[in-house]
Amino acid sequence: MIAVDRRFLRNFDWFFFALVIAVCLLGLQNLYSASVQTGLFTFKRQVVWFVLGAFASFSVSLIDYRVLERYAHHLYVLCMFFLLAVLFVGKEVAGSTSWISIGGAVSIQPSEFAKIAVVLALARFYNSDYEGGPYSLAELIKPMAAVGVPVGLILLQPDLGTSLMVLLISATIVLFMGVRIKSLLLLAVLIAGLCYPTWNYLLKDYQRERIMTFLDPSRDPLGAGYNAIQSKVAVGSGGLLGKGFMQGSQTQLRFIPEQQTDFAFSVIAEEWGFIGAAFTVVLYFLLILWSLDAASRARDKFSGVVCIGVAAMFFWHTVVNVGMVTGLLPVAGVPLLLFSYGGSSFLSAMIAVGLVLGVKVNRFRASGDTIEHA
Repeated sequence: MIAVDRRFLRNFDWFFFALVIAVCLLGLQNLYSASVQTGLFTFKRQVVWFVLGAFASFSVSLIDYRVLERYAHHLYVLCMFFLLAVLFVGKEVAGSTSWISIGGAVSIQPSEFAKIAVVLALARFYNSDYEGGPYSLAELIKPMAAVGVPVGLILLQPDLGTSLMVLLISATIVLFMGVRIKSLLLLAVLIAGLCYPTWNYLLKDYQRERIMTFLDPSRDPLGAGYNAIQSKVAVGSGGLLGKGFMQGSQTQLRFIPEQQTDFAFSVIAEEWGFIGAAFTVVLYFLLILWSLDAASRARDKFSGVVCIGVAAMFFWHTVVNVGMVTGLLPVAGVPLLLFSYGGSSFLSAMIAVGLVLGVKVNRFRASGDTIEHA
């Protein structure tokens, strides 16, 4: 007979979990429409990832976060090992060597899990190394190094989008914990000073051209900029109420090759219009707010920083993805978490959800309460 602690179920945030499941189901119906013309292969695989992700999220929520704190550095080192291994034995997809094949049928993208590893490592640092902020640049050398290693390894793949996400998530945590104004100004001056020599002397011609196309997709409308241009057409054609489920011409005629992954938001914008797109964004807004609420209620700094990191993870993915789909931001190859097709990104996002759920579920452990079984 399996022992079950009643307080796990009583403290479990069912609303937050239901909110996440709602986003996942919305993404699945969106993926169904996006893949119906190609035999629903990606849809069926995503259903499997959804089941695995829900199980992973629930399982992670049952882990005492103090155990995660104890092994945060071990998880970080393990993730860095996989990021290094992918450079030698990785599989190239869309120009980036970011994947490791497992048994030939399944591939994982270690860089997606690097986000979780970095969040846990930073949470461990802020909970253990210093009492309180704001911090100087000298005091931030250790966390900056912890962030710089995975960012550098991911850039070598090369994967600009994921490395950008790791940087933004880490920067959000650092700013939340406090940085001295003088240190921020000094850092800004250093970054600005490195831009000119890097652009003119370190980058090669083809690298500069890639960056220019990244910033302005219209420079290569039939190549690198094609997805971005077609995506804006799809979003604009949706109007207020959209064309209806499986009625979007851009979607069903597959004018956007990446409509199942990075440009999945364009599908819902075309088929359900501004109303459907806005509803989706509101769901993400609530998810982020609930994560921040969990951070405010956390009993210690480690669990609070973890929740801030997860909130930052969803916030930046949503902002950058929606921005690039609508043409407000350059195309960075960033998926919309829980919504876009992809096993590694989906599983890492569900693990992140499990971390937030675990902060509330396991809060009573910190008070030393005894465990009741049923």
